[in-house]
Amino acid sequence: MTEKSKLLPRIDKPQDLHRLSDEELQAVAQEVREHIIDTVGEIGGHFGANLGACEIAVALHSVLDSPRDKILWDVGHQAYPHKVLTGRRDQLHTIRKYEGLAPFCAIAESEHDVMGAGHASTAIGYAVGIKEAMRAGHGEDANVVAVVGDGAMTGGVAFEAVHQAGGLGTPIVVILNDNGMSIAPNVGALSKYFNRVRLNPKLWHAREGFEGGLTKLPAGIGAAFERIGPHFKESIKAFWAPGLWWEELDFAYTGVIDGHDVRALRRALRAALAAERPVVIHCATVKGKGFAPAEEGGLEGMEKWHAAKPNSISGGAPAAGRSRITGTRPAAPQYTQVFGEALVQECRRDERVIGITAAMNSGTGLNILQGELPERYFDVGIAEQQAVLFAAGLALEGAKPVAAIYSTFLQRAYDQIVHDVCLQRLNVVFAMDRAGLVGDDGPTHHGAFDIAYLRCLPNIVLMAPRDEAMLVHMLRTALLYDDGPVALRYPRGEAVGVELPRTPETIPIGTGEILREGDRVALLGYGTGVGKALAAADILAERGIDVTVADARFAKPIDVGLAAQLAAEHELLVTVEEGVLAGGFGSAVWEHLSDAGVTPRILRVGLPDRYVTHGAPALLHEEVGFTGERIAERIEAAVADRSGVESS
Repeated sequence: MTEKSKLLPRIDKPQDLHRLSDEELQAVAQEVREHIIDTVGEIGGHFGANLGACEIAVALHSVLDSPRDKILWDVGHQAYPHKVLTGRRDQLHTIRKYEGLAPFCAIAESEHDVMGAGHASTAIGYAVGIKEAMRAGHGEDANVVAVVGDGAMTGGVAFEAVHQAGGLGTPIVVILNDNGMSIAPNVGALSKYFNRVRLNPKLWHAREGFEGGLTKLPAGIGAAFERIGPHFKESIKAFWAPGLWWEELDFAYTGVIDGHDVRALRRALRAALAAERPVVIHCATVKGKGFAPAEEGGLEGMEKWHAAKPNSISGGAPAAGRSRITGTRPAAPQYTQVFGEALVQECRRDERVIGITAAMNSGTGLNILQGELPERYFDVGIAEQQAVLFAAGLALEGAKPVAAIYSTFLQRAYDQIVHDVCLQRLNVVFAMDRAGLVGDDGPTHHGAFDIAYLRCLPNIVLMAPRDEAMLVHMLRTALLYDDGPVALRYPRGEAVGVELPRTPETIPIGTGEILREGDRVALLGYGTGVGKALAAADILAERGIDVTVADARFAKPIDVGLAAQLAAEHELLVTVEEGVLAGGFGSAVWEHLSDAGVTPRILRVGLPDRYVTHGAPALLHEEVGFTGERIAERIEAAVADRSGVESS
C-alpha cells in the first residue's frame, strides 16, 4: 500500500472515522496495528495487548462521539490504538519517554482520556460512577463504555462494580476483551435470537411483561408458572448462553464476537447502546495479533511479547541478532532475579515457606519458584487483597508465606495488611519489588509511598537492602522472624554487583551499621539511599569534606542508638531514602531522636510531595535531586549555612 492510499494519516480525531465504510475501518485497524509494530518495536513499550485491541478501538471511535461519549480503558496496556486515533498518532514514538506520552491513559494528556489509571480492574467502577452522575443530572448525558481485559476480571474490584451496575440497572456497556481463549462464535438462529431478546429494549420489556402475565393466570396455573418459570428460564440460558454469570447479575450478555471483525463489533455495540441497560459484549481477540512470534507462540509467546524492548523489531519481525530476553549480559544480576532464586533456596530450607503472587509471576521473580517447586507457588490473579488474606490464612496454620507484590500494587490491599495481618501479628513476609522510582511506567507504578503507609502500623518490621547480598540476608532474617509481619522493599533493575553469600546470615532486628567514618556530617541511608549517600560521600571527599556514612537497614524499628550517636558526633545528620519524605524514614529518625531528647540539625533527602512523571530512572533521579552530586551540593550548602532544619 502506498503512502497516498493509506487511511490512517487522514485520521486526526475520532470523528474522522465516522464517514468511513466497514471495509475502510477494517483497513484503518490494520494500519494502526502496523504503526504500533513499527513504532513500539523501535522504542519499546507495551505491545501484545495493544495489537489485539486495534479493531475494538476503531469500532468504538467509529460509533461513539468521544469525548462527549466516554470510553474507559482498563489499565491502559491496550490503549495505544486509542491514543493513535485521538490525535496522538505522530507522538506515539515518545510514549513512556521522559516528557513524552504517558504509558497509560492520562487525563492531563487528552480530553479523550476519561480516567488515568495504571492499576487493573477499575474501569467498570469508573463507568458506573460516571453514568450514575449523568443520570442524576450532573454533566451531559452520553454513552459510557468500559473496555476490560479478561485478566482484569480476576480482580475483585471489577466484580464489585458489576454487582452494583446490575443492581442499579446502570445503562453502561462493558467490552470484555478476552485474549485468553480461541474464537468460538455462537451459531444457529436460536443463539442469535437470544442475543436479540437480551439487547432489544422492546423485546426485553415485552419478555418481562409476558413472564409476569403467566404468573397471573387463574386456577393455579399462574402459581405453577411462578414456581417453574425461573427454573425453565435459567435452564434455557445455561444451555445457550456462555455468559450466564453476567445474566445472573442483571447484565445482558452478547458474544462470543470476533474482536478482529470491525463490522461485527459495530453491530453489537449499536445494539448494546440501544438496550438501555447494563450490557457486556464478549470479544475474543488474539494478543499480539499481526505479529507472528506473539500470535503463533501460544501463551509463552504472548507473555514474552507483552512488552517489547527498544529496537527489538525490524521490518515487522524480531530484529536479527536480538532477543527480547537475551543480549549483552548485565554487569550485575537483577534484584528480581536475586530475590526469586533466594526464595527457592528458602523454600528448600524450610518446607513451611510458600510464595504468593498477584498475577505478576515473572515480574516478581516467582516464575523461578513456579518452575522449581510448583507446589509451593500460588498465583491469585489480579487480586492483591486476596493475596494478603490468603497469606494470613496460611500463617494462621503455621506456614511462612511470602507475598511478592510490587510496592505500588500492595497499596490495594491496605485494609488486609492493617486488619488481617498486623492486628493479628501474623508471620507474613511482604516482598515489595519496584520500590522507589521505577521509570517508564510513571506515577501509577512508582513505589514511593510504602515506607510511609507501612511505618504507621503496629507490629510490623520494615527493612531494605543496600545491595543484592543484603537482600539475601534480609529474606532469611524475615523468614526466621516469628513475632509478626515483615515488609522488605527493594528496587527494580540491576543490582550493585557484590558477591552473593553462600550462606545467608541473620541480621539483628532494628540494627544499622556504619560503613564509612568521617566527621562534621553523617549520612544515614535506607535501602537505595545508602548507595546515593556513598556516592555523595565520594564527591564531598574530593572537595575536602570527609563524612560518615551508615546503613540504617531498618525503618521500623529504628536503630535509635546509632542515630543518636551520629547526631551527637556530627554537626549535621542527613537521612537519604527513595520514598516520600512525609511520614517516611527521615521523619522516623527525626521523631525518635526528638522523643529521646536529642535535637540535631537534620537534612532529609527523599522524594518530593508530588507525583513524579515517567522516564528513565536516571532522569527522574536528576529531576527530584536524588543523585550523589545533588545530595553533595545540598550538604555543602547546609554546612555553609549552619542554621535551621531543612528538607525537600
